[in-house]
Amino acid sequence: MFTHVEIHWHEGAHEDWLKFGKPVASRIVDRHMRTESYAPGQVFALVRWAANEHGTIRSSLDIVRAVARGEAYTTLAQVDPGGDILLSVSGWPKVSQVFRLIDAIEASGIDPCEVAPDHWRHVHNRLAIAAKPRAYTPERHNAWLARQRVLP
Repeated sequence: MFTHVEIHWHEGAHEDWLKFGKPVASRIVDRHMRTESYAPGQVFALVRWAANEHGTIRSSLDIVRAVARGEAYTTLAQVDPGGDILLSVSGWPKVSQVFRLIDAIEASGIDPCEVAPDHWRHVHNRLAIAAKPRAYTPERHNAWLARQRVLP
């Protein structure tokens, strides 16, 4: 079972993109839409932005883990069937704050797709209360990787 993500692009009106993610398949539906598919366990970041003649009306970012058949999930627009939502923010100030956190993770040489899911949950919860999240360091990442090796 794959998780399918619809990416819509109407220049200047409705623009979706993936901040990170490594789809196992991609299909162009038409010039304004494509579908990216993810295997269970893969993590991706979906950014959605929309505007009208008065300016931005929506900006959001969701970091989602694709789920396996029979696993619990949350429904999410444009994501079929849904996923394990690790982080969800809306409003450009929070979206840009998460962009900076992702950029810092990449700058430390870590692929954001491989970050511990608990870290994204931590960031979500800290931003929800307007607190500063802890940095995701190479040491934390190595601890996550070691945990992955010993847990089934």
